[in-house]
Amino acid sequence: MKVKLLGTGTCVPSLQRLSSSYLVRTEQLNVLVDVGPSVVRRLLEYGYTTRDIDIIVLTHFHVDHSADLSTFLFASNYDVVPRTKELAIIGGEGFQDFYRGLLTIYPWLLPKSYELFPHELQGGVLKKSGIVITTSHMEHCKESVGVRIEEGKSVVFSGDTDYTHNLVRLAEGADLLFVECSFPERKAPGHLNLAEVQKVVDQAKPRRVILSHLYPDWDNYKGVLHPPLLLGEDGMEIEI
Repeated sequence: MKVKLLGTGTCVPSLQRLSSSYLVRTEQLNVLVDVGPSVVRRLLEYGYTTRDIDIIVLTHFHVDHSADLSTFLFASNYDVVPRTKELAIIGGEGFQDFYRGLLTIYPWLLPKSYELFPHELQGGVLKKSGIVITTSHMEHCKESVGVRIEEGKSVVFSGDTDYTHNLVRLAEGADLLFVECSFPERKAPGHLNLAEVQKVVDQAKPRRVILSHLYPDWDNYKGVLHPPLLLGEDGMEIEI
């Protein structure tokens, strides 16, 4: 299993960090976790097309995590080579309404040459082609979910969240945890800082931890991160 960091940033425009997004490559499937602005272009920069993606997971519906879903689905219909293989999209509470709303605004997104399977999974398990995807509610907004993807090894994505025992349980013993750490020190509701991330790590004991969803506060951070913590950067690829 390999994870490519497509973006490690936030809603704040940045030339260094795209909005948080990740490509998980397993033996059988490619899973795209969050699809914020310019993610479709970023896929191309790293050698992938929308046709390479089998599953999309939305941790929540804020613009910096979902804006390019419309671009993705539009390209699936009208690219030089239209999509033919099926696509599954997973979202939390209200995802079916969210997807229907997109089709109301953009009727051109309705699949023309492939099957699309929308799954509303607010705390549950989806098994597909040898991988297991588990979601758990996070403390950010009503539809927010964290995601655990397993295929022998396990990788967890917190999405945006405040501290919650649900994240600790989801990340317990994971081989790799991508956790939002919006700020090194200051606290904002619905987000984590470094002290709270450390609390999660101490309780869940993941083997490796990548900090992501990084606001500009991190640009001037002078502290030292100790293992298993590592600061995420766009373009990193990690194998587990």
